[in-house]
Amino acid sequence: MTVASILNQKGRDVVTERAGTSLRDICSILGTRRIGAIVITAEDGKIEGIISERDVVRAISQDGMGALDRPVADFMTASVVTCEVQETVNSVMARMTGGRFRHVPVVQDGKLAGLISIGDAVKHRMAQIEREAEDMRNYIAMT
Repeated sequence: MTVASILNQKGRDVVTERAGTSLRDICSILGTRRIGAIVITAEDGKIEGIISERDVVRAISQDGMGALDRPVADFMTASVVTCEVQETVNSVMARMTGGRFRHVPVVQDGKLAGLISIGDAVKHRMAQIEREAEDMRNYIAMT
């Protein structure tokens, strides 16, 4: 199974913002959209960073409520780990687990093509395991 199969099922829409957006506005978007991360892009669409709920918590714990009025660029993860649509779900899950992050932007031909979360990957993997188990039960029942 590839990352493309997840995106084909869940969609390819990605919430993006600019590096100058205030952390307060980022919090509002995260809450309103009920999402866990926002990809930060330049005007040309190039990925500049990613900001997650964890980053917001860390910013407020370190800098207090004043962090909310600062630009997201001050708190985002600028070194973004990405994946490509043809990668396997298992390889991306391993990178997410190893790096201890929950969201990975997907790129295709150098452009943002989607975003997958660890929840998306686990859900997809569980469905695959259930299909394999059902196939095995059917095979055993036929013999």
